[in-house]
Amino acid sequence: MKTDGAGTVTTSVALDCAYFDAWRCRSCTLLATPYEAQLAEQQARIEALLPPMRWDPPFASAVGAFRNKAKMAVAGTVDAPTLGILAADGSGIDLQACPLHEQPLVDAMPALEALVREARLVPYDVPSRRGELKHLILTASPDGELALRIVLRSSEALPRVRKHLAVLDDLPLVSVSANLQPEHKAVLEGDEELLLAGAGVLRMRVNGIGLRLRPRGFFQTNTAVAAALYRQATAWIDEAEPASVLDLYCGVGGFALHAARPGRRVAGVEVTAEAIDAARETAAELGADASFAVGDATGVDLEGAGAPELVVVNPPRRGIGELAGRLEASAVRRVVYSSCNPSSLARDLAAMPSLRPTRARVFDMFPHTTHAEVLVELERR
Repeated sequence: MKTDGAGTVTTSVALDCAYFDAWRCRSCTLLATPYEAQLAEQQARIEALLPPMRWDPPFASAVGAFRNKAKMAVAGTVDAPTLGILAADGSGIDLQACPLHEQPLVDAMPALEALVREARLVPYDVPSRRGELKHLILTASPDGELALRIVLRSSEALPRVRKHLAVLDDLPLVSVSANLQPEHKAVLEGDEELLLAGAGVLRMRVNGIGLRLRPRGFFQTNTAVAAALYRQATAWIDEAEPASVLDLYCGVGGFALHAARPGRRVAGVEVTAEAIDAARETAAELGADASFAVGDATGVDLEGAGAPELVVVNPPRRGIGELAGRLEASAVRRVVYSSCNPSSLARDLAAMPSLRPTRARVFDMFPHTTHAEVLVELERR
Protein backbone atom coordinates (compact mmCIF):
# COMPACT_ATOMS: atom_id res chain seq x y z
CA MET A 1 0.00 0.00 0.00
CA LYS A 2 1.11 3.55 -0.67
CA THR A 3 -0.26 6.73 0.83
CA ASP A 4 0.08 10.36 -0.08
CA GLY A 5 1.14 12.98 2.46
CA ALA A 6 -2.39 13.14 3.84
CA GLY A 7 -2.53 9.43 4.58
CA THR A 8 -4.90 8.63 1.71
CA VAL A 9 -4.64 5.14 0.23
CA THR A 10 -3.48 5.25 -3.38
CA THR A 11 -2.45 1.64 -4.02
CA SER A 12 -3.28 -1.53 -2.11
CA VAL A 13 -0.82 -4.38 -1.65
CA ALA A 14 -1.76 -7.41 0.45
CA LEU A 15 0.42 -8.05 3.50
CA ASP A 16 2.22 -11.36 3.19
CA CYS A 17 2.14 -13.09 6.59
CA ALA A 18 3.17 -16.73 6.77
CA TYR A 19 2.05 -16.93 10.40
CA PHE A 20 -1.49 -15.89 9.51
CA ASP A 21 -1.65 -18.18 6.49
CA ALA A 22 -0.51 -21.14 8.63
CA TRP A 23 -3.02 -20.28 11.38
CA ARG A 24 -0.16 -19.88 13.86
CA CYS A 25 -1.19 -16.31 14.69
CA ARG A 26 -4.59 -14.79 13.95
CA SER A 27 -4.15 -11.60 15.99
CA CYS A 28 -4.66 -9.50 12.85
CA THR A 29 -8.31 -10.49 12.56
CA LEU A 30 -8.92 -8.38 9.43
CA LEU A 31 -5.81 -9.38 7.50
CA ALA A 32 -7.83 -11.22 4.86
CA THR A 33 -9.87 -8.05 4.16
CA PRO A 34 -8.45 -5.64 1.52
CA TYR A 35 -7.02 -2.59 3.25
CA GLU A 36 -9.32 -0.09 1.52
CA ALA A 37 -12.29 -2.13 2.75
CA GLN A 38 -10.84 -2.20 6.28
CA LEU A 39 -10.69 1.59 6.30
CA ALA A 40 -14.17 2.04 4.85
CA GLU A 41 -15.76 -0.41 7.30
CA GLN A 42 -13.90 1.13 10.22
CA GLN A 43 -15.01 4.62 9.24
CA ALA A 44 -18.66 3.55 8.90
CA ARG A 45 -18.63 1.74 12.23
CA ILE A 46 -17.16 4.70 14.12
CA GLU A 47 -19.44 7.26 12.46
CA ALA A 48 -22.46 5.16 13.48
CA LEU A 49 -21.34 5.30 17.14
CA LEU A 50 -20.82 9.06 17.32
CA PRO A 51 -23.00 12.16 16.83
CA PRO A 52 -23.25 13.74 13.38
CA MET A 53 -20.28 15.94 12.48
CA ARG A 54 -17.89 16.65 9.65
CA TRP A 55 -15.45 13.83 8.93
CA ASP A 56 -12.10 14.27 7.23
CA PRO A 57 -10.82 11.26 5.23
CA PRO A 58 -9.23 8.58 7.44
CA PHE A 59 -5.47 8.65 7.78
CA ALA A 60 -4.12 5.36 6.48
CA SER A 61 -1.16 3.43 7.83
CA ALA A 62 1.40 1.35 6.05
CA VAL A 63 0.05 -2.22 6.00
CA GLY A 64 3.27 -3.72 7.36
CA ALA A 65 6.50 -2.75 9.19
CA PHE A 66 4.62 -0.06 11.14
CA ARG A 67 4.88 -1.22 14.75
CA ASN A 68 7.70 0.45 16.70
CA LYS A 69 7.32 -1.91 19.68
CA ALA A 70 7.63 -5.69 19.88
CA LYS A 71 6.15 -7.25 23.01
CA MET A 72 7.48 -10.80 22.83
CA ALA A 73 6.23 -13.40 25.28
CA VAL A 74 9.05 -15.90 25.88
CA ALA A 75 8.32 -19.63 26.14
CA GLY A 76 9.92 -22.92 25.17
CA THR A 77 13.27 -23.85 26.72
CA VAL A 78 16.58 -22.15 27.38
CA ASP A 79 18.14 -23.82 24.34
CA ALA A 80 15.08 -23.49 22.10
CA PRO A 81 13.17 -20.40 23.21
CA THR A 82 10.18 -18.98 21.37
CA LEU A 83 9.72 -15.22 21.11
CA GLY A 84 6.20 -14.23 20.19
CA ILE A 85 2.83 -15.07 21.71
CA LEU A 86 1.37 -17.81 23.87
CA ALA A 87 -1.11 -20.39 22.62
CA ALA A 88 -4.24 -21.19 24.62
CA ASP A 89 -2.43 -24.04 26.37
CA GLY A 90 0.46 -21.75 27.40
CA SER A 91 2.94 -23.05 24.86
CA GLY A 92 4.94 -20.58 22.81
CA ILE A 93 4.39 -19.50 19.21
CA ASP A 94 7.54 -17.99 17.72
CA LEU A 95 6.90 -14.76 15.76
CA GLN A 96 10.38 -13.33 15.37
CA ALA A 97 9.74 -12.37 11.74
CA CYS A 98 6.34 -10.73 12.37
CA PRO A 99 5.75 -8.46 9.34
CA LEU A 100 4.02 -5.81 11.47
CA HIS A 101 7.29 -4.89 13.20
CA GLU A 102 9.67 -2.22 11.94
CA GLN A 103 12.74 -3.80 10.38
CA PRO A 104 15.19 -2.90 13.20
CA LEU A 105 13.03 -4.95 15.56
CA VAL A 106 13.04 -7.98 13.28
CA ASP A 107 16.79 -7.66 12.75
CA ALA A 108 17.37 -7.66 16.52
CA MET A 109 15.49 -10.88 17.27
CA PRO A 110 18.40 -13.34 16.76
CA ALA A 111 20.49 -11.39 19.28
CA LEU A 112 17.65 -11.47 21.81
CA GLU A 113 17.32 -15.21 21.36
CA ALA A 114 21.07 -15.53 21.85
CA LEU A 115 20.81 -13.60 25.13
CA VAL A 116 18.22 -16.08 26.39
CA ARG A 117 20.54 -18.99 25.62
CA GLU A 118 23.82 -17.46 26.78
CA ALA A 119 22.43 -16.06 30.05
CA ARG A 120 20.48 -19.29 30.67
CA LEU A 121 17.22 -17.39 31.15
CA VAL A 122 14.60 -20.04 31.79
CA PRO A 123 11.36 -19.04 30.01
CA TYR A 124 8.40 -18.70 32.32
CA ASP A 125 5.96 -21.58 31.87
CA VAL A 126 2.42 -20.34 32.54
CA PRO A 127 0.75 -23.73 33.22
CA SER A 128 3.35 -24.84 35.78
CA ARG A 129 4.13 -21.30 37.06
CA ARG A 130 7.86 -22.03 36.84
CA GLY A 131 10.70 -20.17 35.14
CA GLU A 132 12.12 -16.65 35.17
CA LEU A 133 11.90 -14.85 31.82
CA LYS A 134 8.41 -13.62 30.91
CA HIS A 135 8.74 -11.02 28.15
CA LEU A 136 11.23 -9.18 26.00
CA ILE A 137 9.94 -5.73 25.02
CA LEU A 138 11.89 -3.94 22.30
CA THR A 139 11.13 -0.42 21.03
CA ALA A 140 12.61 1.29 17.96
CA SER A 141 12.96 5.03 17.49
CA PRO A 142 12.61 6.86 14.16
CA ASP A 143 16.42 7.30 14.26
CA GLY A 144 16.95 3.52 14.40
CA GLU A 145 17.92 3.33 18.07
CA LEU A 146 16.53 0.60 20.33
CA ALA A 147 15.43 0.24 23.95
CA LEU A 148 15.06 -3.20 25.54
CA ARG A 149 13.08 -4.21 28.62
CA ILE A 150 13.57 -7.69 30.08
CA VAL A 151 10.59 -8.77 32.19
CA LEU A 152 11.64 -11.30 34.85
CA ARG A 153 9.82 -13.02 37.67
CA SER A 154 12.57 -12.18 40.16
CA SER A 155 16.06 -10.74 40.47
CA GLU A 156 17.64 -14.23 40.46
CA ALA A 157 18.81 -14.04 36.84
CA LEU A 158 20.09 -10.45 36.92
CA PRO A 159 23.78 -11.33 37.45
CA ARG A 160 23.69 -13.60 34.38
CA VAL A 161 21.91 -10.96 32.31
CA ARG A 162 24.55 -8.39 33.20
CA LYS A 163 27.36 -10.83 32.47
CA HIS A 164 26.07 -11.65 28.99
CA LEU A 165 24.85 -8.24 27.78
CA ALA A 166 27.80 -8.24 25.38
CA VAL A 167 25.70 -10.58 23.22
CA LEU A 168 23.72 -7.46 22.32
CA ASP A 169 26.74 -5.27 21.49
CA ASP A 170 25.97 -5.15 17.75
CA LEU A 171 22.50 -3.71 18.37
CA PRO A 172 21.97 0.10 18.48
CA LEU A 173 20.72 -0.09 22.07
CA VAL A 174 20.52 3.11 24.12
CA SER A 175 18.73 1.52 27.07
CA VAL A 176 18.48 -1.94 28.62
CA SER A 177 16.39 -2.42 31.73
CA ALA A 178 14.92 -5.26 33.75
CA ASN A 179 11.38 -5.19 35.04
CA LEU A 180 10.46 -7.50 37.91
CA GLN A 181 6.96 -8.98 37.70
CA PRO A 182 6.65 -11.71 40.36
CA GLU A 183 2.90 -12.28 40.17
CA HIS A 184 1.18 -14.98 38.15
CA LYS A 185 -1.47 -12.91 36.41
CA ALA A 186 -2.15 -11.22 33.09
CA VAL A 187 -0.14 -8.09 33.89
CA LEU A 188 2.73 -7.31 31.57
CA GLU A 189 5.02 -5.57 34.02
CA GLY A 190 5.70 -5.05 37.71
CA ASP A 191 6.47 -1.98 39.81
CA GLU A 192 10.26 -2.35 39.95
CA GLU A 193 12.44 -1.30 36.99
CA LEU A 194 16.24 -1.61 37.08
CA LEU A 195 18.45 0.11 34.50
CA LEU A 196 21.16 -2.30 33.32
CA ALA A 197 22.82 -0.38 30.50
CA GLY A 198 22.58 2.90 28.63
CA ALA A 199 20.98 6.18 29.62
CA GLY A 200 17.47 4.80 29.99
CA VAL A 201 16.03 7.22 27.45
CA LEU A 202 14.92 6.54 23.88
CA ARG A 203 14.44 9.64 21.73
CA MET A 204 11.26 9.38 19.68
CA ARG A 205 11.78 12.16 17.16
CA VAL A 206 8.35 13.13 15.82
CA ASN A 207 7.74 16.13 13.56
CA GLY A 208 11.10 17.54 14.63
CA ILE A 209 10.36 17.18 18.36
CA GLY A 210 12.59 14.74 20.25
CA LEU A 211 10.15 13.23 22.72
CA ARG A 212 11.85 11.23 25.47
CA LEU A 213 10.65 7.72 26.22
CA ARG A 214 11.81 6.08 29.43
CA PRO A 215 11.37 2.35 30.09
CA ARG A 216 7.92 2.61 31.69
CA GLY A 217 6.68 5.43 29.46
CA PHE A 218 3.87 5.18 26.93
CA PHE A 219 4.17 6.03 23.25
CA GLN A 220 1.87 5.16 20.36
CA THR A 221 3.04 1.99 18.64
CA ASN A 222 2.71 3.42 15.11
CA THR A 223 5.15 6.32 14.84
CA ALA A 224 4.11 7.56 11.40
CA VAL A 225 0.42 7.67 12.29
CA ALA A 226 1.17 9.21 15.68
CA ALA A 227 3.07 11.98 13.89
CA ALA A 228 0.02 12.62 11.68
CA LEU A 229 -2.25 12.65 14.74
CA TYR A 230 -0.09 15.31 16.39
CA ARG A 231 -0.02 17.38 13.20
CA GLN A 232 -3.80 17.29 12.86
CA ALA A 233 -4.44 18.23 16.48
CA THR A 234 -1.91 21.05 16.21
CA ALA A 235 -3.58 22.39 13.06
CA TRP A 236 -6.97 22.49 14.79
CA ILE A 237 -5.49 24.16 17.85
CA ASP A 238 -3.71 26.79 15.75
CA GLU A 239 -6.93 27.54 13.87
CA ALA A 240 -8.67 28.22 17.17
CA GLU A 241 -5.80 30.47 18.34
CA PRO A 242 -6.29 29.85 22.07
CA ALA A 243 -4.21 31.84 24.52
CA SER A 244 -4.03 28.83 26.83
CA VAL A 245 -4.00 25.06 26.29
CA LEU A 246 -4.19 22.32 28.90
CA ASP A 247 -3.10 18.81 27.86
CA LEU A 248 -4.65 16.18 30.18
CA TYR A 249 -3.26 12.63 30.26
CA CYS A 250 -0.31 14.30 28.56
CA GLY A 251 2.18 11.42 28.80
CA VAL A 252 5.60 12.57 27.59
CA GLY A 253 4.08 15.81 26.29
CA GLY A 254 3.34 15.01 22.66
CA PHE A 255 0.25 17.17 22.17
CA ALA A 256 1.38 19.96 24.49
CA LEU A 257 4.83 20.36 22.97
CA HIS A 258 3.39 20.36 19.44
CA ALA A 259 0.90 23.05 20.48
CA ALA A 260 3.44 25.31 22.21
CA ARG A 261 3.74 28.74 20.58
CA PRO A 262 5.15 32.12 21.69
CA GLY A 263 2.43 33.94 23.59
CA ARG A 264 0.39 30.77 24.20
CA ARG A 265 0.31 29.34 27.72
CA VAL A 266 0.58 25.54 27.53
CA ALA A 267 0.47 23.07 30.41
CA GLY A 268 0.28 19.30 30.76
CA VAL A 269 -0.89 16.96 33.53
CA GLU A 270 -0.07 13.27 33.84
CA VAL A 271 -0.19 10.84 36.75
CA THR A 272 3.18 9.23 35.92
CA ALA A 273 6.13 11.19 37.33
CA GLU A 274 8.59 9.56 34.92
CA ALA A 275 6.61 10.85 31.94
CA ILE A 276 6.41 14.35 33.41
CA ASP A 277 10.18 14.43 33.94
CA ALA A 278 10.61 13.47 30.27
CA ALA A 279 8.19 16.17 29.10
CA ARG A 280 9.95 18.83 31.16
CA GLU A 281 13.34 17.86 29.73
CA THR A 282 12.06 18.06 26.17
CA ALA A 283 10.40 21.43 26.82
CA ALA A 284 13.67 22.79 28.23
CA GLU A 285 15.59 21.50 25.22
CA LEU A 286 13.14 23.16 22.82
CA GLY A 287 12.87 26.35 24.84
CA ALA A 288 9.11 25.82 24.74
CA ASP A 289 6.77 27.83 26.93
CA ALA A 290 5.18 24.73 28.45
CA SER A 291 4.87 23.54 32.03
CA PHE A 292 4.11 20.01 33.23
CA ALA A 293 2.82 18.68 36.54
CA VAL A 294 2.20 15.29 38.09
CA GLY A 295 -1.46 14.90 38.93
CA ASP A 296 -4.82 13.25 38.34
CA ALA A 297 -6.44 14.66 35.22
CA THR A 298 -9.90 14.30 36.73
CA GLY A 299 -9.02 16.67 39.58
CA VAL A 300 -7.58 19.59 37.61
CA ASP A 301 -9.10 23.04 38.25
CA LEU A 302 -11.18 24.03 35.23
CA GLU A 303 -13.08 26.89 36.83
CA GLY A 304 -12.48 30.59 37.28
CA ALA A 305 -10.32 33.09 35.48
CA GLY A 306 -7.45 30.62 35.20
CA ALA A 307 -9.46 28.07 33.21
CA PRO A 308 -7.79 27.15 29.89
CA GLU A 309 -9.45 28.18 26.65
CA LEU A 310 -8.76 24.80 25.06
CA VAL A 311 -8.28 21.37 26.63
CA VAL A 312 -6.69 18.34 24.97
CA VAL A 313 -7.60 14.94 26.39
CA ASN A 314 -5.87 11.69 25.42
CA PRO A 315 -7.17 9.17 27.97
CA PRO A 316 -6.73 5.40 28.24
CA ARG A 317 -9.39 3.10 26.78
CA ARG A 318 -11.81 3.68 29.63
CA GLY A 319 -12.24 7.33 28.58
CA ILE A 320 -12.41 10.45 30.74
CA GLY A 321 -15.27 9.37 33.06
CA GLU A 322 -16.18 12.03 35.62
CA LEU A 323 -13.97 14.57 33.86
CA ALA A 324 -16.65 14.80 31.14
CA GLY A 325 -19.09 16.29 33.63
CA ARG A 326 -16.48 18.73 34.88
CA LEU A 327 -15.68 19.87 31.34
CA GLU A 328 -19.40 20.27 30.66
CA ALA A 329 -19.75 22.55 33.68
CA SER A 330 -16.55 24.50 33.02
CA ALA A 331 -15.79 27.65 31.06
CA VAL A 332 -13.59 25.72 28.59
CA ARG A 333 -14.51 26.80 25.07
CA ARG A 334 -12.95 23.97 23.04
CA VAL A 335 -11.85 20.39 23.56
CA VAL A 336 -9.68 18.25 21.30
CA TYR A 337 -10.30 14.62 22.25
CA SER A 338 -7.98 11.83 21.08
CA SER A 339 -9.58 8.45 21.75
CA CYS A 340 -8.43 4.86 21.26
CA ASN A 341 -11.91 3.53 22.12
CA PRO A 342 -14.89 4.88 20.11
CA SER A 343 -17.36 3.31 22.58
CA SER A 344 -16.04 5.20 25.62
CA LEU A 345 -15.68 8.28 23.40
CA ALA A 346 -19.38 8.09 22.52
CA ARG A 347 -20.30 7.86 26.20
CA ASP A 348 -18.10 10.82 27.10
CA LEU A 349 -19.48 12.99 24.28
CA ALA A 350 -23.02 12.28 25.49
CA ALA A 351 -22.00 13.59 28.93
CA MET A 352 -20.88 16.92 27.42
CA PRO A 353 -23.96 18.16 25.49
CA SER A 354 -22.84 21.81 25.64
CA LEU A 355 -19.62 20.91 23.84
CA ARG A 356 -20.71 20.18 20.27
CA PRO A 357 -18.55 17.86 18.13
CA THR A 358 -17.70 19.82 15.00
CA ARG A 359 -15.23 17.60 13.12
CA ALA A 360 -13.34 14.36 13.46
CA ARG A 361 -10.82 12.13 11.78
CA VAL A 362 -9.91 8.46 12.13
CA PHE A 363 -6.23 7.55 12.35
CA ASP A 364 -5.56 3.90 11.58
CA MET A 365 -3.02 3.26 14.32
CA PHE A 366 -3.64 -0.51 14.33
CA PRO A 367 -4.19 -1.88 10.79
CA HIS A 368 -5.87 -5.29 10.33
CA THR A 369 -7.80 -4.94 13.62
CA THR A 370 -10.99 -3.17 14.68
CA HIS A 371 -9.00 -0.78 16.90
CA ALA A 372 -8.51 2.84 15.83
CA GLU A 373 -7.56 6.27 17.10
CA VAL A 374 -10.21 8.97 16.64
CA LEU A 375 -9.56 12.71 16.94
CA VAL A 376 -12.60 14.90 17.62
CA GLU A 377 -12.87 18.67 17.99
CA LEU A 378 -15.63 20.00 20.26
CA GLU A 379 -16.79 23.60 20.55
CA ARG A 380 -19.08 25.05 23.21
CA ARG A 381 -22.52 25.92 21.87
